[in-house]
Amino acid sequence: MSEPSQKKPVILSGMQPSGLMTIGNYVGALRNWVELQHQYDCVFMIVDLHALTVKQVPAELRNQCLSFAAQYIASGIDPEESVIFLQSHVSQHAELAWVLNTIAYMGELSRMTQFKDKSHRHEENVNAGLLTYPVLMAADVLLYQANLVPVGADQKQHLELTRDLAQRFNQRYSDTFVIPEPFIPKVGARIMSLQDPTKKMSKSDENPDAYIGLMDPPEVIRRKIKRAVTDSGTEIRVDESRPGVSNLLTIHTALSGKTFAELEEHFQGKGYGHLKEELAEVVVSALAPIQARYKELMGDKSTLEKILGEGAERARFRARKTLSKVHRKIGLVPVQAPLAPKSSIP
Repeated sequence: MSEPSQKKPVILSGMQPSGLMTIGNYVGALRNWVELQHQYDCVFMIVDLHALTVKQVPAELRNQCLSFAAQYIASGIDPEESVIFLQSHVSQHAELAWVLNTIAYMGELSRMTQFKDKSHRHEENVNAGLLTYPVLMAADVLLYQANLVPVGADQKQHLELTRDLAQRFNQRYSDTFVIPEPFIPKVGARIMSLQDPTKKMSKSDENPDAYIGLMDPPEVIRRKIKRAVTDSGTEIRVDESRPGVSNLLTIHTALSGKTFAELEEHFQGKGYGHLKEELAEVVVSALAPIQARYKELMGDKSTLEKILGEGAERARFRARKTLSKVHRKIGLVPVQAPLAPKSSIP
């Protein structure tokens, strides 16, 4: 299957299939991806190879990969508009990572903040993958000649390394890779933990009451919002000194489309109980169509797997072009197509 030439700038992003996807992931990433696919040439991955740096239960990892793909699509990412695939289905990721490993320096990898952090948190499993994780991420980006990469604060250092590796390779072997730039999307809502509103909501939080999962049933959503931390005082308004109520209003405005000013006027003279009750219904209503589509996709896994298969083929078409160029530049003998077997002579 060939991929038509693209004139739009290429944007690449992905998520690791770990934990439960939250409304924070939806508002901060997925919803933005849906908008981007109409303006850019978008490549969206489920980065299952990255997930292997920590111990996984195989059956759970397989299910998580399909679940995340279904949530991508249920949230509005169109497989016809964007390329959606599993990282492990495109072997060129690992192949290019090995080549980039040969020009990456131990010193720069050991200085990565995430390596230091994960080494402390997973002392019983400080594997080589934790060290070379950023090189595989660089391969993810450079393989598709991505122009732009949406990055959060925790990934900026990795993108800097990606740029360094691309420039190093280009200087050594001539121009090969596009040098990717960080993509800063329009300022969106930053959803915080329901139990500690000074921290970002995380799909890996050990406290399930701290986040609202994209697939949480209505009764669970209502219970979690009812238990959400608020602040002293009773006035419902956005204020840095009142992170609890500000976070609840942020979730409301992100999903209802109402402005903070409209919400503050709406809730004037009302209590936190009223805010939480209304917010719960806003969240339940916003997630209902996503959950319905997700249930449909997960109930027909053959169709989901077909979508991922087609996405992987589109990704491989692009990846092969880049990797063959890399192999030629570094001096590897090109792969020859096998000859057709000679017909036997009777």
